[in-house]
Amino acid sequence: MKVLVPVDGSKYAMEALKVASDYAKTKDAKICLINVVPVIEGMDLEISAAEKEKLKAGMLSRADYIAQQACGVLANEDIIATCREIVASTSVPDAIIDYAEQEKMDLIIIGSRGLSSSSRFKMGSVASKVVRHSPCSVYIVKHPD
Repeated sequence: MKVLVPVDGSKYAMEALKVASDYAKTKDAKICLINVVPVIEGMDLEISAAEKEKLKAGMLSRADYIAQQACGVLANEDIIATCREIVASTSVPDAIIDYAEQEKMDLIIIGSRGLSSSSRFKMGSVASKVVRHSPCSVYIVKHPD
């Protein structure tokens, strides 16, 4: 079984990682981590090219840090992620869905929300879109608030 876990540094993603580690232990699942960073080349930002490059480098560095943290959480459970991908995209849900299709994932385990500060909805827009369009089953994990 191949399981994709999108990680963004949120407490919801960390809960999803815990569920994924249980799958790895009980079902001998292979865990793949993905972090999606926004593409800034097409954004209308009123900053210099050098500042755009600095911003891009900062986002990639943060994504790598988050992926390393996630690998550490798994390693504490004696689980090694079989892959760790950082993908640049204009759409986070599309990137997750496309990756799941390309790599023929069997399951996506995703936090119900991400880093967004809105508390109005119980399920975020990324998780909602992934559920609606995913090529495989999706397990939504909530954080016990």
